Amino acid sequence: MCGRYALTVTADEVLEFFSIALIEDFPARFNIAPTQPILIVVEAEGGGVPGSNQPKRRAMLARWGFMPGWVKDPREFPLLVNARSETAIEKASFRAAMRHRRVLIPASGFYEWHRPEKGSKQKSQAYWVRPKHGKIVAFAGLLETWASADGSEVDTACILTAPANPSFAPIHDRMPVVIPPEEFSRWLDCKTQEPRDIEDLMVSPPEDIFEAIPVSDRVNKVANTSPDIQDRVQPSADVAQPKPPKTKAARRESDGGQMDLF
Repeated sequence: MCGRYALTVTADEVLEFFSIALIEDFPARFNIAPTQPILIVVEAEGGGVPGSNQPKRRAMLARWGFMPGWVKDPREFPLLVNARSETAIEKASFRAAMRHRRVLIPASGFYEWHRPEKGSKQKSQAYWVRPKHGKIVAFAGLLETWASADGSEVDTACILTAPANPSFAPIHDRMPVVIPPEEFSRWLDCKTQEPRDIEDLMVSPPEDIFEAIPVSDRVNKVANTSPDIQDRVQPSADVAQPKPPKTKAARRESDGGQMDLF
């Protein structure tokens, strides 16, 4: 799962990366937690139409914690910060949003914890997982506007996750789905692109996109929001470390010379 992430780039960098016309300035956020407001990017009404000078996309805020529209009492419903990409199309909680309200979530990286097996005396090890190339990535997300009985509304969102790629698997078995810039339009296009048309985007990130840096457990506390929570520490010797991706030659050798298509 993805339970904490960060957005530490400038508003101008978000504007340029996502092709947004206007965006209000915002502070760097080093420890974004569930239930907090998060920045999301949605397709703009009329944007991208030939001959139009309107922006293709716009930014807005939503609460991190997805709430389906049919929920009556949020106190009796679990906080959905993530949605599994393998089942989101069919699952009742996410089905409508997958069809009508796909979004992008700007991020500078995310945090994950390697947790020891039950009964072990080992401590959990936190990692700051950041993109190797560039300062920003786009997580795949879903948006839903929840309305209470008194008519008040709140926009809510979650992050889609996929099985971890081989290099990240020693830390955790899940990681966020990342949408590459060349696929932004297709992911956000809920008018012509049905969920089955974008299933190929809901996959594990490439092995070379992230690097995992061991950090202290200060990130566990929401109140700790300073940049130093991303400082590298010496991990426990017993904690499995992420392995670099194999080269094609190494994969062929380990597979007994069997060729593959990747």
